[in-house]
Amino acid sequence: MYSTDYPQSFPAGFLWGGASAATQIEGGWNVDGKGLSGAECIIAGGQKNSTQDNVTKKDLLLAVKSQSEMKYPKRHGNDFYHRYKEDIQLMAKMGFQAYRLSISWSRIFPHGDDEKPNEKGLEFYDRIFDELHRYNIEPVVTLFHYDTPVALTFKYNGWADRKIISAATRYTQLVLKRYSDKVRYWMTFNEINTGTTGFHATGAVDSDLSKHEQLQLRYQALHHQFIASAIATKQLHQINPQAKMGCMIGRDQTYPATANPSDSILAQQEDRLNLFYPDVQIRGEYPEYMNRYFKDHGIKIKMKPDDQQLLKKNTVDYLSFSYYTSRVSNSRPTSSDKKITVNMANGFNNPYLEGTPWGWLIDPVGLRVTLNEFWDRYHVPLFIVENGLGAVDQLTNDRKIHDDYRINYLQSHLEQVKEAIKDGVNLIGYLMWSPIDLVSFSTSEMKKRYGLVYVDLDNDGNGSLNRIPKDSFYWYRQVIKTNGLKL
Repeated sequence: MYSTDYPQSFPAGFLWGGASAATQIEGGWNVDGKGLSGAECIIAGGQKNSTQDNVTKKDLLLAVKSQSEMKYPKRHGNDFYHRYKEDIQLMAKMGFQAYRLSISWSRIFPHGDDEKPNEKGLEFYDRIFDELHRYNIEPVVTLFHYDTPVALTFKYNGWADRKIISAATRYTQLVLKRYSDKVRYWMTFNEINTGTTGFHATGAVDSDLSKHEQLQLRYQALHHQFIASAIATKQLHQINPQAKMGCMIGRDQTYPATANPSDSILAQQEDRLNLFYPDVQIRGEYPEYMNRYFKDHGIKIKMKPDDQQLLKKNTVDYLSFSYYTSRVSNSRPTSSDKKITVNMANGFNNPYLEGTPWGWLIDPVGLRVTLNEFWDRYHVPLFIVENGLGAVDQLTNDRKIHDDYRINYLQSHLEQVKEAIKDGVNLIGYLMWSPIDLVSFSTSEMKKRYGLVYVDLDNDGNGSLNRIPKDSFYWYRQVIKTNGLKL
């Protein structure tokens, strides 16, 4: 709609806050009736992400028998399960208006498909939501965040078997109804697009399969997640028509390496493999370009007769996403072109950007590009629900953390968010990752810190778990207080 008046900054009602995941913060893995999730069976890693997906049934059997928290760091997290009041109070002191968290499926149904839910698990989230509302903090809840109950991996091989859908939708029906008066914003699967890399997202062990067999299994598992997502969306709209369901992807903005048309077509093809997921969940159908991709890769998606109608009738209300980095597509790499893994995607180095110690390219402008492309493509409200910097923080002798590098990262990205709002993008809010130090998803370590609050805990599980606000804590508090006027 044409108008000479357009937004100049963050709008009134913009939701400022932060985000985290149950498997990276909660701990309490073996108390109050909780069952094991697949994430809690992943050993501590290092610089690479391989430990997340190169998992065997033998690995899982050993993990189930083990009581070690040091070997499996996502079992202890940052002890949010026992310290949630302190942590939420710290968020309130920063002025948070929204906090994204996930519900652990195996805390509600320890084996994923138990006859009765675990009431103590349900009561835990009741307390969390009540505590958030006490400080007028809006809960934003992810239903599935890389935490398929490990019992369902043994029973169905996770999402590879369609039978898991009935267990998943029984879980979603329960929690959507239970918390209908406490949660307005929901999302189904965290970074659903990372399911093509394997176990961490699909809960399916496929490390012994060929690459073609892996791809077939993973896309079939993703179809089952699409169906579960559509059913959950339908459930929510029936339970509470005023609530909103979103989809969520990990966004790696894609650039062609050069102006050569072959690089441009490759970038488009690789970018579509990222856009495929919101295309299905927002437009309600498999896009035509995937027909060729599936044919070229020998993939056949098994569907039930009413699957396509179910997807079409139950599209999500908004698009949420994480943004950390961008990637480069190169159709004619030379020996000097360095191939890198950025987030969960492969690409090539971008000489115009600096990187983090973990090799992630820092690209604030790419966030503005992403926001505009998403708005142009879908025209549904957008929600940034992850954006942050993993870094090694040093505690000074006077117990302070001077993290100017994190402030610079967040500041530069928020400046581009403001530009995108001026461009006309409809943005619900900005939830940085993460308010408080947590166990890194990709490497299962504490050394790679994201928080605005330092947690006294090292990679070996040693420390007091005391919380110490960093310089970024006070900077972000001022950003929120001024609704982004003072970045």
